[in-house]
Amino acid sequence: MKTYMAKKGEIVAKWHLVDVTDKVLGRVSTRIAQILMGKHRPEYTPHVDTGDFVIVVNAGKVKVTGAKLSQRTYERFSGYPSGRKETSMEDMLAKHPDRVISESVRRMLPKNKLGRAMLKKLKVYAGNDHPHQAQMPEILDI
Repeated sequence: MKTYMAKKGEIVAKWHLVDVTDKVLGRVSTRIAQILMGKHRPEYTPHVDTGDFVIVVNAGKVKVTGAKLSQRTYERFSGYPSGRKETSMEDMLAKHPDRVISESVRRMLPKNKLGRAMLKKLKVYAGNDHPHQAQMPEILDI
């Protein structure tokens, strides 16, 4: 028996739609990361992007447990001296709710070129509307 290894052009990516209203952030993020990596497919190959596209709607209504809203912080750095900015999860959910989910998923993906390509297949929207109706996404229940 030979082990099947997927090639780059053989994989046909599907589109999935996830509504994260009142879902726990970490549990949703792990499932989204699995789909982006392609670990839900039998033809999963570690060095090939075998994942699907994921559309996340209602990102502003995601739920977190414990004291994460006030204790979890997001850092960014401008590159200049004393250019470090820190934002709490509460402020980030109010201003940029899409970034909370995309950061959570990004940290679960591989830290290399392949992981950055996988993250480009994640589309996050704060509201209920998205411009990907033409792709006919399947509703994914998490």
